[in-house]
Amino acid sequence: MARETSKDGAVNHIENVEKGLASPSTSSDALDTSLAAKLRHRVDWRLIPALGAMYGISLMDRKNVSNAAIAGMLKDLNMNRGYGYNLVNLCFFITYVLCQPFMIIICRKVGPRFFLPGICVAWGLVIVGFGFTNNWRGLIPLRLVLGLLESGYFPGCLYLLSCWYTKFEVAKRYSVFYFIGSIASAMSGILAYGLQQMEGVQGIRGWRWIFIMEGVITVGVAIFAIIFIVKFPDEEKKKPSWGFLKPHELDIVIDRLNADRGDATAEKFSWNKFLEPAKDWYIYAFAMILLFVTTIAYGFAFFLPIILSTKLKFSTAMSQCLGAPPYAASGFLMYGAAWFSDKYKTRGPVLCFLCLVSLVGLPIMGFAKNPWAQYVGVFITVSGTNSAIPSVMAYQANNIRGQWRRAFCSASLTGIGGIGGIAGALIFRTEDAPSYIPGFAACMVCNVLVILIVGVLTMYFRSENAKADRGEKVLLEDPNFRFTI
Repeated sequence: MARETSKDGAVNHIENVEKGLASPSTSSDALDTSLAAKLRHRVDWRLIPALGAMYGISLMDRKNVSNAAIAGMLKDLNMNRGYGYNLVNLCFFITYVLCQPFMIIICRKVGPRFFLPGICVAWGLVIVGFGFTNNWRGLIPLRLVLGLLESGYFPGCLYLLSCWYTKFEVAKRYSVFYFIGSIASAMSGILAYGLQQMEGVQGIRGWRWIFIMEGVITVGVAIFAIIFIVKFPDEEKKKPSWGFLKPHELDIVIDRLNADRGDATAEKFSWNKFLEPAKDWYIYAFAMILLFVTTIAYGFAFFLPIILSTKLKFSTAMSQCLGAPPYAASGFLMYGAAWFSDKYKTRGPVLCFLCLVSLVGLPIMGFAKNPWAQYVGVFITVSGTNSAIPSVMAYQANNIRGQWRRAFCSASLTGIGGIGGIAGALIFRTEDAPSYIPGFAACMVCNVLVILIVGVLTMYFRSENAKADRGEKVLLEDPNFRFTI
């Protein structure tokens, strides 16, 4: 009965807001939990599938060189020996890392609705160009341009999602967003195998068709995504997107965000405000965590088909197709960890657990004698590593506040974390085949380093929260703010 009364009150309040008889600023107080959930789910359906699909496309496009490699590209472009293949993978991350701070500013200024799909269309056209390259050196400028364009996407998504959800709602959303991307990316091996069957069509090699058709798919997905992606909450308030939230519903969402952290509206841009968090050491600690995790993730993204082919002795078709199941299976652990993390309002311990899962899988994959036992190790390692990435994202998002601080930290997290892509491109070296022991050892070290950094952050955050509780200091200009452990 009390619940019905609460709900009726919330509905009446919303109706009064529409009629101008009540202030929207009080909507948070009257809002029933079920109504808040309804609005939250509407945001979910508009943002997460579209952003996740384009993220999957971005992962597919940056790593499709591995599928093309075993489909004949290495031989055709004289990449069999030396560091040609590693350099082609590596150069992407030069522009990807360096351009992120500038691209995130452009995203905020232009707005995500057209900026994110727009850069996706552009890099899709670049991918088509890969299919017409005649030597491996010609791939390098294309990879540099691809890195420039993609540098705005992932941090833009993190920034946009963190602006729409409260602190302990983001982990589940990040996990679903990343899982959709991972699945789409993992299916690229199966897609590549199908496209490879176009060998000789119009006199074009199968590996070239992989690039050409995946570029066309990228453009198509980006154009479709424009329909769904919405602006930042404060921009939606000025001009609502078609078929999305009504003005009074936006008031409710913004009130919830302000009650949670008080930063739903962006301040006027200034370089001082944007760069202010650069002096906080723990911002770089988060970035280093992501760097070590992505070193493992990118290492497997770039080399898993090759490892399955050379180490586990699977055929080309099996190597391309068997890369997908471990990424699909990782979704169970990924969402379970995110649910636990949000429910119990903790981040660091969950992240450490996921690194331990990865640490269990790596030795099995690296040292087991039976190829199918090694493949089980792939499942365990990919599950732990992939689940850790949205966990890091939520860990950082919970420990910052302010729009431009959030923008800078999103860019620094994924920018410095992107250096892991450079390391990942080099970690499994051709000369270490077929055992790849140095690569597996490096991955294990990365997991240990993440656990150590989380331990340091935990001690620091506990100390700072204790000082704030005693009234000795104010954290991030908000007396109510506390770091999430």
